[in-house]
Amino acid sequence: MPHQLINGFGKVYFTTEYDATNNWVYNNWIGYQTYTGIIIGADACLHPLQENKCAYLLNDNRQVIGPWDHTVEWVVSNWAPRAVAQGLTHFAQVVSPESLAAQSAQSMLLGFEGQLAMHLFDNIAEARMWLRAVQRVTEEDPT
Repeated sequence: MPHQLINGFGKVYFTTEYDATNNWVYNNWIGYQTYTGIIIGADACLHPLQENKCAYLLNDNRQVIGPWDHTVEWVVSNWAPRAVAQGLTHFAQVVSPESLAAQSAQSMLLGFEGQLAMHLFDNIAEARMWLRAVQRVTEEDPT
C-alpha cells in the first residue's frame, strides 16, 4: 500500500511504495516541490528501503512542475549517505527531458558520483529495464 504525503493545499505531492514483484521502492513526485516537502518525502522513502532491505529505487519526476535545485545539495550531502548506509545501490530517475526538473536531476546525478549508481531516463519503461538488468547482474555476481 502506498504511503502518501499531502501538501498545504490538500493535494498529494508524493507517494512511496515497495514493489515486491520488482524488488524496488517506487517514488512518485507530483506538482511543485518545496524544500520542506522534498525533505519529508525523501526521508519517507527511507523506511520502505530499510524495511525491505532494498537496494533499488525508481524515482518518478514526470509529474513534477518546476525545478527543485533548492534541495539538490541536501539530497546529495544528507539523504544519499543515509540511503547508501542502509543498502541503496541503484537509483533510476525518470524525468521529462524538457522540464526544469530534468535540470535539477542532472545536478543531483553529478553530486551522486561515487556514492551510488544513478541513471536518468526520459521514460519509465527504460528505467524499469535498467533496474531489472542491474538486479540480474547483482544476483549473478553478488560481490
